[in-house]
Amino acid sequence: MTTQTNFLNSKTYLLNDSSGVVEYYEDFITTDYYSILQDEISWREESISLFGKTFLQPRLLSFQGDEGIHYSYSNKKYIASKWSQSLLGIKQVLKEKINLSFNCCLLNYYRNGQDSMGWHSDNEKELGPEPTIASLSFGATRVFKYKKDHTCSIKLSGRSLLIMKGRFQDNYKHAIMKCAHAEGRINLTFRNILT
Repeated sequence: MTTQTNFLNSKTYLLNDSSGVVEYYEDFITTDYYSILQDEISWREESISLFGKTFLQPRLLSFQGDEGIHYSYSNKKYIASKWSQSLLGIKQVLKEKINLSFNCCLLNYYRNGQDSMGWHSDNEKELGPEPTIASLSFGATRVFKYKKDHTCSIKLSGRSLLIMKGRFQDNYKHAIMKCAHAEGRINLTFRNILT
C-alpha cells in the first residue's frame, strides 16, 4: 500500500495499487449541506433481512437518480426518486472539480453514534466491474474502516470526499462502526448504475 499527498489539489492516496484505489479530499466542498439535506430529503427507515430475520437498518436512507434508474442490494430493490436541487448542485461540483459524472446517489443519514453500516462491499452487478464511488460526508466526523489482510481507518470529516475505485470493491470490505458519542452525519454515495 502506498501513500502520498498532492498539495496542489489536496488529494491524499490512502491506497493506490493493483488491489484498488482510495482517494481522500479534505474540505472538498465549501458548503456544509448537512442541515439542508436533513430537511430537503424524504428519509426512509428501511428493513434488512439477515440470517432469516428482519431488522430495521441502523440509519435512514434515500435513493435519487436519473429517470428509470433502480438499484438492488440486500435483497431489496430501490427505484430512484427525482434528483433534489441540492444533489444536482453537488453532482455538478463533482463534474467540475474532479471530472466525474454519476447517474444516481444512495444517501445515508446517521442520526447519532448508534447508527452504522456493517462490513460490506459495493460489488452489485448493476455497478459493473471496478466501479467508481464518490462518498461525500456532511455533519459529524465518523471513522471509515476498510480491510483486506488488516484493517485501516480514516476519520471522514464534514465536507470531505472519499473516492473508491479500481478493484477496491473486489478486494476490500468497508464499514462505518457504531461509536459512543456522535452528532448526526449525512453521507452521499454517488455511483453509476449500468443501464
